[in-house]
Amino acid sequence: MSARLHLSPAHHAHPRTPGEEQFALAAELLALLGDRTRLTLLHALTTGEADVSTLTEVCGAARPAVSQHLARLRLAGLVGTRKEGRRVVYSLRHGHLRTLVEEALKVADHRLTETAAEADG
Repeated sequence: MSARLHLSPAHHAHPRTPGEEQFALAAELLALLGDRTRLTLLHALTTGEADVSTLTEVCGAARPAVSQHLARLRLAGLVGTRKEGRRVVYSLRHGHLRTLVEEALKVADHRLTETAAEADG
């Protein structure tokens, strides 16, 4: 058995080196995540589906702004929708996105912790 198989559990998920198109799409994705409201909306959706009213409460932005952000996320293929009567319910389309949002927030937490430790020391 090769030692290489034990290095990374994600090895088989994307065995090839990313190409220009992947880098370009990843940069677009990260740019979308670079907006605080959109990041808050995506984080809210990591726990499950939600409608616009719920998401508006969570992020504290005006409903029209939330709707516009959700439309951008939907057009980018990051969130999906389904109808429940007159309500539109949003959800994350990919588990990888949940992981990306959670990891970005963990990195932010580490940076805040490091900053606080530097200020104390």
